[in-house]
Amino acid sequence: MTMKGQADYTIQKPLHKEGSIDMASKDVKAITEQLEKGVKEIFTSDKYIEYLTFMSKFTNYSFNNIVLILMQKPDASLVAGYKAWQNKFKRQVRKGEHGITILAPCQLKKEVEDKDGNIKEVSWTSFRAVTVFDISQTDGEAIPTGCVQMLTGEVENYRDLIEKLEAVAPVPVAYENIKGGANGYYSRKENRIVIQEGMSQQQTIKTLVHEISHAILHNKEGEEKEADRNTREVQAESIAYTVCSMLGLDTSDYSFGYVAGWSTGKDIKELNASMEVIRRTAKEISDKLVA
Repeated sequence: MTMKGQADYTIQKPLHKEGSIDMASKDVKAITEQLEKGVKEIFTSDKYIEYLTFMSKFTNYSFNNIVLILMQKPDASLVAGYKAWQNKFKRQVRKGEHGITILAPCQLKKEVEDKDGNIKEVSWTSFRAVTVFDISQTDGEAIPTGCVQMLTGEVENYRDLIEKLEAVAPVPVAYENIKGGANGYYSRKENRIVIQEGMSQQQTIKTLVHEISHAILHNKEGEEKEADRNTREVQAESIAYTVCSMLGLDTSDYSFGYVAGWSTGKDIKELNASMEVIRRTAKEISDKLVA
């Protein structure tokens, strides 16, 4: 947790030791405990409070609208209406962008006559289709990013490490220009991992470990295939943080905010429930890197 910028990716020694103590497991346990501590701290940090304040400007979307958003733009992160982006956030929807259709409640009223001939006003809630846009479809002033900052810096023996990780990945890895702003994704349907090309070396390594974790745990036969999206993201990023720490890479600036963001509204115990899965998978990946 002390190295930034250029880093040696060598696994910290001793990885294994004679006797009953498994030093790799011990290292992973210490790292994941540090992750939990970092996530707890970020919930009360000024930076995270700033992020939550920013998020409070957005509408609280219903379950149905969340489903609609995911169906139309699965990589959406922050959405708002055309005017809201202009007036609240000083950002402009780019020309030619296709909006996301959701349902907005509206109150309707009309006068009716009851059986006694009295006129009274009745009201009811209906819904109308409205269009929102994701932040990736806009340009303009910078906004808080949920404490998740892009990692920068080079990695010693970067190409060798990339090749080792690609060999560990259970599916093919491709580097492409991903539309929508995602750093990477694992596709169960296409059975492959895609990483955004042109990112920094540290960000590329971290993202690749994250997506490898998805491919191991969340494939059609994986032990965590039925986990909800929040749990899947917490698991994958926690594993990425743990493996990168074992490689001598400090991703805390990115990973703590990422995990905290996906854990918002949940008790830290829900993260603990996944700790054994996180520890075991991180060890599996790191062991293969030095095999």
